[in-house]
Amino acid sequence: MLKRVAIYSKDSNAKTKEGVSRLISEFCRRGIKIQIFQGSEEPLACPGGELIERFTELSALSELPDLVLSVGGDGTFLETVLKVKDTDIPVAGVNTGRMGFLANIPADDIGRSIDMLNNGEYGIVERCLLKIEKPDGIFTGNGSSALNEITIQKADLSMITINVFVDNIPLNTYWADGLIISTATGSTAYNLSAGGPILSPEDTSIIISPISPHNLTIRPIIISGESRLKMILEGRSSEYMATCDFRSKRLPFSEEIHIAMDSVKLKTVMLNGMDFYSTLRNKLMWGVDRRN
Repeated sequence: MLKRVAIYSKDSNAKTKEGVSRLISEFCRRGIKIQIFQGSEEPLACPGGELIERFTELSALSELPDLVLSVGGDGTFLETVLKVKDTDIPVAGVNTGRMGFLANIPADDIGRSIDMLNNGEYGIVERCLLKIEKPDGIFTGNGSSALNEITIQKADLSMITINVFVDNIPLNTYWADGLIISTATGSTAYNLSAGGPILSPEDTSIIISPISPHNLTIRPIIISGESRLKMILEGRSSEYMATCDFRSKRLPFSEEIHIAMDSVKLKTVMLNGMDFYSTLRNKLMWGVDRRN
């Protein structure tokens, strides 16, 4: 049984606001205490008059929740990860966006989904995170961990040269617009668009997928999650772009990038009756024949 839940959203559109409102109503009706990310100063209360606690950081709460709900799309889910990744609290995603690989609870099925969460009718999927180890602290305040991917990209029109080493052993020199270093979770994100392979979310491997490589023989490669990557970059300009999920930073070519798996894993919720493969079939319309 759930005693306390935290809700994170950006209140960015009417559908998201409606989803948050329905969640609050359903949790209040069941007597489950609610903590909500500080979106405004407006006080919130259940119909019975009990105030809803607001927060900006989970660590500042009077009591930690049993579960965190991310309300929005996959982008909101990625932001929620930074709030919870060091707490060991499971995260569930309510989808008020579009694709919804991460936020996989439909917004129009909130009541039944809350009953399932409250009754413990779900499993926990532990997902790997990538981390930029060097340069240290390039995303100050947000950490350098990524649930989906870390990318190295050109910062202007000219392609860049990326020398990649796996555990200090040379892998390849890429002449390309960039590289995507992806987790299994991120395999259905940017990696998928670049022609990379799809992995089930509990897989601990790392995917390296080139972005528009100059050599046509270059293909994505999957390496062990225990590997450590080192990248030395060259280019005609002075800078390249490094991204970490939704964050980005320009760096000089003199700055190497070192990447490895984070020691922390993220716990995510999968309701009973849902699974990764049915999500793939539904979202990517596998097996759909427009002639029928």
